Amino acid sequence: MFEVYWQTLPAYVWVFYYIFILATLGLAILNIFRKKLAVSSVTVIVVTITVPIISVMNTIGRGESVNEFEHLVHHLQQGSAWAMYALIGYLYLIFYWGLFLFKKRKSDKTAED
Repeated sequence: MFEVYWQTLPAYVWVFYYIFILATLGLAILNIFRKKLAVSSVTVIVVTITVPIISVMNTIGRGESVNEFEHLVHHLQQGSAWAMYALIGYLYLIFYWGLFLFKKRKSDKTAED
């Protein structure tokens, strides 16, 4: 019988995470085709692809009683480069959504006038 020895985050966290990653990737690709936020969108595509890969590669060897988030926080406290890159990458993705929504709201407001 197959037994899982490692803790992991709840399924709903992973669903939200992958929806966020895929929606961000889709938004960045769409913005490149629309020629809006082009430089930021290219950066977001690189970050959206590299951060999950780096995170997975570095969480494979975590302890048995540690989930992915706890592992990331522990390595952030130790100053690990991969953990800092992941944190900065995730913060940049959130910033990108904020920038997109701000520009969208601004353009919608201008269209109403």
